[in-house]
Amino acid sequence: MTDKTNTIFGIYPVKEALASQVVFDKVFVQKGIDSDKIESLVKDLEKANVPVNIVPFEKLNRLTRGNHQGVVAVTSPVSFHSLEAVVEKALKSDKAPLFLILDQITDVRNFGAILRTAECTGVNAVIIQKSGGAPVSGDTVKTSAGAIFKIPICKVEHIKDAIFYLQGSGITTVAATEKTNSEIYSLDLKTPLAIIMGSEGKGVSKSVLSLVDQRASLPLLGEINSLNVSVACGAFLYEVVRQRR
Repeated sequence: MTDKTNTIFGIYPVKEALASQVVFDKVFVQKGIDSDKIESLVKDLEKANVPVNIVPFEKLNRLTRGNHQGVVAVTSPVSFHSLEAVVEKALKSDKAPLFLILDQITDVRNFGAILRTAECTGVNAVIIQKSGGAPVSGDTVKTSAGAIFKIPICKVEHIKDAIFYLQGSGITTVAATEKTNSEIYSLDLKTPLAIIMGSEGKGVSKSVLSLVDQRASLPLLGEINSLNVSVACGAFLYEVVRQRR
């Protein structure tokens, strides 16, 4: 559920917010709407690299009770960082870099909990995709216990491009997946590292799995065959902490 205090709706309010350089998380536009003004607004948003999602009319009604005119924007409580800048900074540090990539995490509470754990475990930056993931909203702030303001978040066009860039920078990529016989405890996690966590329902996507350097799993000793993604992420990150201490 999107925090309504973080929404702007209507063509002119969204246009004015864009002109005032308000940081948007994403913008929702009504599917099939015929409007030159909205078409012009969408072009301006795309030029500003703001993610635009085409959604049914009912979706917009759930986001706001006001007269949205076919467009609702969700603002971000934080500014996003350049992936290149945070990688460069991390590589200059005396400590081995640690990055966290979230492949289509959609639940706001999971996202916030992961940010909190990432901050506590010294992650240099969290990398998310511009489209398809949970919004960076007021709900994220609450569940992160303020960690969202303390850890850099990088938004990229495609997760795969981020993986290529990290690998080219000498950073090993490790995907959390049950599709492997290798447990996280058997890997050397002291080197520059990026851990990839997948979505709540599907896990790390096949296209991403095909690119990573290593795959790792957690032992599951009960009858349930999966963990909540934020819990699994915590287990992975604290194994990194354990090995590096």
